[in-house]
Amino acid sequence: MVVVYGDYECPFCAALEARLQTLALRVCFRHFPVRSSHPRAQPAACAAEAAAEQGAFWEMHDALFADQGRLEDPHLWARAERLGLDVTRFDAVRRSDEVSERVRRDFRAGVRAGVATTPTIFVRNTAITGRATIEAVSRIEPGSGPARTH
Repeated sequence: MVVVYGDYECPFCAALEARLQTLALRVCFRHFPVRSSHPRAQPAACAAEAAAEQGAFWEMHDALFADQGRLEDPHLWARAERLGLDVTRFDAVRRSDEVSERVRRDFRAGVRAGVATTPTIFVRNTAITGRATIEAVSRIEPGSGPARTH
């Protein structure tokens, strides 16, 4: 399994995500919003978690990475609507303390694991940081098939 610490505003994270999707890997995504340089990363992470409450984490995750330039609230609501989510429930959950804490837990776990930049991926407890080149990613042996967890 590959554990990915990412930030929805990080262009290198989006590039890594595209590369990982071409490989048959088991991927676990963890939030690591770098708020000092990406002010919309935290709200986007909360949006992904709110979508998870309605069974659509990966759909929202993919939509956020597909259009990183539009992470303001109206765009998050529009994504939720396109995914068929209850937008009122989505927004209430997205703004909840519980969801904010879930994202902060991922961030703190990343810090404890030594994450300092995004993306950082862990493969068999070995970190690959920053721009994960196609060469580095292609050295990762495929898992038992594509499966994503968060």
